[in-house]
Amino acid sequence: MKILGIGNAIIDVICKVEDSFLSENNLTKGSMKLVFNENEFKKMIKSIKIEKTISGGSVANSIVGLSQLDNNVGFIGKISDDEFGKKYEEGLKKENVKFFYSKKKEKLPTGTCLILITPDSERTMCTFLGISGKINENDIDIVSINKSEMIFLEGYLWDEGEPRKAFDKAINNSNKIAMSLSDKFCVERHKTHFNELVKNKLDITFANEDEIKSLINAKSFDEVISFGKQIGKHIVITRGSKGAVVIKKGEVIEHSAAKDLQIMDLTGAGDLFAAGYLHGEINNFSVHKCLEQGTILSAKIIQKLGARL
Repeated sequence: MKILGIGNAIIDVICKVEDSFLSENNLTKGSMKLVFNENEFKKMIKSIKIEKTISGGSVANSIVGLSQLDNNVGFIGKISDDEFGKKYEEGLKKENVKFFYSKKKEKLPTGTCLILITPDSERTMCTFLGISGKINENDIDIVSINKSEMIFLEGYLWDEGEPRKAFDKAINNSNKIAMSLSDKFCVERHKTHFNELVKNKLDITFANEDEIKSLINAKSFDEVISFGKQIGKHIVITRGSKGAVVIKKGEVIEHSAAKDLQIMDLTGAGDLFAAGYLHGEINNFSVHKCLEQGTILSAKIIQKLGARL
């Protein structure tokens, strides 16, 4: 198997809302907010119109993208044996993704993410992790990790306690490790640990400009370049309309963003960029070609609703 993704198994519930809905629910546009009260979350869902429901989660989106490019891939994510859990598993298998997790009836439901699309096409996420956030080391299939050329992790999954043990077990048994920093607020919560991972554990780090600047408390992108050169790792940074940059072993490679796009929804832009880039990486493309593949997939996904091509 080429890549095994490990992440939060979450059903995406895509809705179109006005900016006022965000302010009424104390949501920051463009960010991801965790909701811990199940009743509060259910109440929020009832107040909006659902456009589309799909099996998601950041790394799962990337893994599906890789599968659609004819790569042999798999995924580990914790679900409950409930209606959403069954739909989740069916959704991945339909996309030819091997699912390495045996669901059972849990106290918490399968995780759900409200993806709120405002009129400017920006997406704001509101997530109830449910059972997905309770992943533990017993959920990690070492055999499938050993048989994979690379694992792909998401920062969203990292948390103290059982999730961290699962994370560490996956890292310690893998052949090669890629990870997305996921979200600026996620970086700020786990800055010390993420710094340690980027510098000493990860082979490839994916981040957007805000996330990587937050990680190292940088005021300018020049500081990010200096940091990347100094640690000598492989860092892939998306910069929106400014394109993307790779810092690899002291070398800096830039690629421009796609132009004249009819942007409908930014959901999945980073996930599909990572899919395109990793497709190039596992098939021995040049860095420039990897960036090109990432840009192509990212451009395609933001011109449609949802995070599936």
